[in-house]
Amino acid sequence: QVQLVESGGGLVQAGGSLRLSCAASGGTFSRNAMGWFRQAPGKEREFVAALNWGRGNILYSDSVKGRFTVSGDNAGPTVDLQMSSLKPEDTAVYYCATTPLVEPTMWPGEYDYWGQGTQVTVSS
Repeated sequence: QVQLVESGGGLVQAGGSLRLSCAASGGTFSRNAMGWFRQAPGKEREFVAALNWGRGNILYSDSVKGRFTVSGDNAGPTVDLQMSSLKPEDTAVYYCATTPLVEPTMWPGEYDYWGQGTQVTVSS
């Protein structure tokens, strides 16, 4: 079965940087998009960023645009999220997901497999 494993979460001070990685296995994803979502305590799941494996199309949420960079490698495949200028409000569990679509999408209902998440905590 398809498995997604996130890594790279941790504790960082505001203004710092952190890089998350997601590795997918058990399926063929070379032509499909992958995305990152996050969920903070007491809040709904929120779209962060997504890309297709050809790196031709990328989506970012307005809240992270200019601070986060998503990149991917369809050889694994893997998808990374480079987070810079982190803010306390970025604190959340970050989830990697894959969609059968080729184009990236911000809608969680269009993603069919999800990882377990990795905790990112940004201190003030």
